Amino acid sequence: MVLLVYVHAFNLQPRYLQPMTLVEAPATWDNVMQYLFANGLLRFRIPILFAISGYLFARRDTGAESHRSRLSRRARTLGIPYLAWSAIAIAFTFALEQWSGTRELVRSAALSPFQPEKFFVDQYSVGQLLTRWLLIPAAFQLWFLRTLLLLTALYPWLRTAVTRWPRAFFIVATLYWIPGDGVPFLESEGLLFYALGVWLESTNVDVMQKPAWLRIRVMVPTWLLLCGVKTWMAFVYHDYSGPQVLVMTLLHRASEVAGLLVGWYGIDALIRSAMARAWFRGLTGLSFMIYALHVPMVNYATEAALKYGTGIPHLPLLTYLFVPLAVIAVAVVLGVTMRTVARPVYSVLTGGRGL
Repeated sequence: MVLLVYVHAFNLQPRYLQPMTLVEAPATWDNVMQYLFANGLLRFRIPILFAISGYLFARRDTGAESHRSRLSRRARTLGIPYLAWSAIAIAFTFALEQWSGTRELVRSAALSPFQPEKFFVDQYSVGQLLTRWLLIPAAFQLWFLRTLLLLTALYPWLRTAVTRWPRAFFIVATLYWIPGDGVPFLESEGLLFYALGVWLESTNVDVMQKPAWLRIRVMVPTWLLLCGVKTWMAFVYHDYSGPQVLVMTLLHRASEVAGLLVGWYGIDALIRSAMARAWFRGLTGLSFMIYALHVPMVNYATEAALKYGTGIPHLPLLTYLFVPLAVIAVAVVLGVTMRTVARPVYSVLTGGRGL
């Protein structure tokens, strides 16, 4: 979740990152480092989260409970937080719009899907407001919950497909994943890696045992090289073309897989060390608060730092490094406070996580 905040805290132009995004900024070391992390090294986190989600849902499929019952429970733990945090993000944005200084932060963050005609919530029609709440959240990271709920609904068919026709399914799912996006509300990353998690559990693969073919000492430099070449292309090229888009997309996808393998099998010692500390274990219970709260807060805080910090050397990099930490701290403090004084509200907003 911390890595997720740092991806969304990217502050060079264009802010919206895709696999083939080219940067409208000089190739200084600080700009290069920001892109390397935000659109390279940290991008494995969504595939690994979907894979874990699919694996755990399949692992709990004992047959003792109907799929409808399990789906109903997931609707409470995914659907209600989705609607609640989407509404909170709209209300937070609307509140910022009521003062001239913060209103400009909303404009410069440019998160409205209805711009340039309508930058602000108070300009939305009723239909646009409902669209913003239900389909295109201001807290745009919530797409993960929406897609996860849909994949949960499709679980019985996905399990059948990956166990009966695994080769055909994964060929199609991979081809669907490589270009990105896909059908609305069934994002390609979600389908492929959620299904991978289901397959791993259904076929009794020991996910704690590193595959014999995997060499972490080879995979780490491979991962760094893939992300490094893509970063170099992002600063060298200035116009989009078919070959450039294809090569950067393939590099991006390959680096996601390499990062997933390194993240899952390569940092066991770090994880053991972290989980041995009580303060860290306590923070893991607040990870959903970090996830749900950080957008659009990190976007507006970034705009404020860039606007009012003019003249500070390496301002974009310093903003990228420290604004996420401040936002994470706010999420942690608010989570602890709510869990202490408003536990039922906290439970609803987090789907019962971290209690």
